[in-house]
Amino acid sequence: MTDESSVQGGGLSRRSLLASSVAAGGAVWLLRAVVRPGSAYADAPSPPGFPAGLDVYRRVYENWAGEIRADQLWTCAPRTPQEVLDVVNWAYGAGWTVRAQGKRHGWAPLTVADGTPAAAQVVLVDTTAHLTEMSLERQDTDGSALIRVQAGALLETLLAFAGEHGYGVVSAPAPGELSVGGALAIGAHGTAVPAIGENPSPGHGYGSLSNLVTELTAVVWDDDAGEYVLRTVGRAEPDCDALLTHLGRSLVTEAVLRVGTDHNLRCRSFLDIPATELFAAPGAPAGTRTLAGFVDRTGRAEAIWFAFTDKPWLKVWSVTPERPFAARAVDGPYNYPFSDSLPEPVARLAGTLVSGAWASAPLFGQVQYLLAKVALTGDITDVLLSGTLVRDVLTGDVLTHLLAGGLRSDLWGASRNLLEYVRPTTLRETANGYAVLTRRADLQWVVSQFADFYRTLLAEYAARGEYPVNGQVEIRVTGLETPSVCGIPGARPPLLSALRPRPDRPEVDTAVWIDVLSLPTTPALHRFYRDIEQFLLAMDGDRATVRVEWSKGWAYTDTAAWSDPDVLTRAVPASLRAGGGPGWDEAVAILNRLDPHHVVSGPFLDALLR
Repeated sequence: MTDESSVQGGGLSRRSLLASSVAAGGAVWLLRAVVRPGSAYADAPSPPGFPAGLDVYRRVYENWAGEIRADQLWTCAPRTPQEVLDVVNWAYGAGWTVRAQGKRHGWAPLTVADGTPAAAQVVLVDTTAHLTEMSLERQDTDGSALIRVQAGALLETLLAFAGEHGYGVVSAPAPGELSVGGALAIGAHGTAVPAIGENPSPGHGYGSLSNLVTELTAVVWDDDAGEYVLRTVGRAEPDCDALLTHLGRSLVTEAVLRVGTDHNLRCRSFLDIPATELFAAPGAPAGTRTLAGFVDRTGRAEAIWFAFTDKPWLKVWSVTPERPFAARAVDGPYNYPFSDSLPEPVARLAGTLVSGAWASAPLFGQVQYLLAKVALTGDITDVLLSGTLVRDVLTGDVLTHLLAGGLRSDLWGASRNLLEYVRPTTLRETANGYAVLTRRADLQWVVSQFADFYRTLLAEYAARGEYPVNGQVEIRVTGLETPSVCGIPGARPPLLSALRPRPDRPEVDTAVWIDVLSLPTTPALHRFYRDIEQFLLAMDGDRATVRVEWSKGWAYTDTAAWSDPDVLTRAVPASLRAGGGPGWDEAVAILNRLDPHHVVSGPFLDALLR
C-alpha cells in the first residue's frame, strides 16, 4: 500500500488525511460535544397567562445525534410538582401542549419532531433543573430497599445514591446522564440475564428499569375537578401498567423503585474472538467461544462490532464479591476514556467522514477497533503491522497517551462503576434499535442469523461503492419483565415495554437487543436501516417476536426514520398485541383516558398511539 492509496475502493488518501484538520475542523466539535445547543434566550412577550412566578424562556431543542432539532421553543423549569401541574392546567385552558424534557439523550421524536417551529404552541418542561430529589424510602429485611426519586434526577445520581446505602441494580443503560423520568418513559435497559445456576437476590430483575417501579405520581385528568391533578398510582392499581412505559404520552413527576443489595462486578474485555466464532450458528464445534456461551457462564455480556472489522469488542460482566488478583479496582464510573473523548487525530478522521469522505468508513472502523485494543490490552502489534493511513491516525503520541492511562481489559468494583461507561462527550451517532424476543436456547440462533445478514449486506453495499455504516453493531441480552421483582402482589408488566412477556409463550424468556450505529448524515444509511429492519421483521414467527426499541430509530423508508406507515400502524402495534392479554390497545386506551385532551402529547405520538 502506498501513501496515496485509498482504503477499500477509495476512501481517504494519506495526503487528504493529513490535510483534513482544517477541512473537518468545523465538524469535530459536533462529534466531540465541545459545544452543544440549548442556551436560553429571553423573549417577550411570554405566552399569555402563563403561571406567574415561573420563568419561561426560549431554548433550542436538539437531541443526542442532532437529527431532531427544533427552533427556540418555549421552555420552563418548574421547581415543584405543583408547578408542573400549574403549567399543564394553563396549557389545557390556553390550547397549548406540554412536553417533558430530560437530558435529550434519545433518537426518536417522542418529545418534539424535527423542525418544530418557534411558533408552535408547545412548552417544554425541563425536569432536570429542580425536580431531582431522592430519598431512601424503606429498607426491607430481605435485603431490598425502596428509593423515592423525582423524574429529573440523573440515573447516574440515583445509582450513586443507592450505592452509598449498599444497594444497586442488576443492569442499567451505559449512559449515566439520563433523566430517571426519561429512562422510565421508554423502558430503558442494560444487559443481563441469569447465568446458569444464578438465583437473583430480592429487588434484582433482568428486565427494564420500569419494571422496578412500585408506585409513581403522574399528571392526569380528573373529570370531577374539571382539571388535571397529581395522582399517585400503586403498581397493582389499574392504569399503572400503562404509565410505567408511557413513551412521553404522560408526565410522571416522581417514582418509587425497588432495588437490591449491591454486588461487586468484574468486567473483562476480549478483542481476539472473530465475529465468525462469537456469532457462530448453533451447533458449532466444542470449544467455540460463542456469545450464548459467555451469557450462560456470567449472564452479562455486550458485543461491540466496529464496521468492516472481523473481531468485536466483547465485554463480559460477572458477579465477583472480592477483587481478583489480575483485575484493576475502579472507584468511579466511565472507565473507558479512549471512547469518552476521542484522541484528536481520530476525531479528525471522524470529521473527514462528516465532510464527505464516506468511503473511509473501513479505515475508521479499523482505527476504532485498534484504539480499543491498545487502550484495553496494551498490544500495539496490529498498529505496527497496519498500513500507513492507520499509523498516521494512531501516531506514537496517541499510543503513548493510551498506554499511559493503564490497561482496562479487566476491571472490578461496585456495580454502578462497571455498568456506566458512556459520557456525553462520546461520539454522537445515530442508531436503529430492536428487541428480538426468543427462548434462551435460541439466543445464538438469533445473533448468528443477524450477523450473517449484516455482514453480507454491508459487503453488497460496499461493492456498489456505498458505505452506510461507520459506527458499530451493539448486541445486548436481557431477560423479560417479571412483575414480582417489584415486590408488589398483583403487579403487572409495563404494557408498552418491549420486554413484556407473551402470555401464550411462557418459554420465551430472553431479548436480544440489536443496534447499528453510524454518523447521522451518512449517505444510504436509511436505506440500509430499512433493509435491516425488514430482515428482522421477517424473523417474526415461531422462534422470535420482534419489537422496536422506543428510544432508537425504526419504521424506516429509504430516506427517513419513523416514516414507514406499515411499520407504524401495523407492525409496531401487532408486536405488542401478539400473544393475547392486555397490551397495545389497553395501554392506548388508558393513556388517552388519563389525558383525553392530549395536552401531554404531540403530533407523532397522536399518530402512533391511535
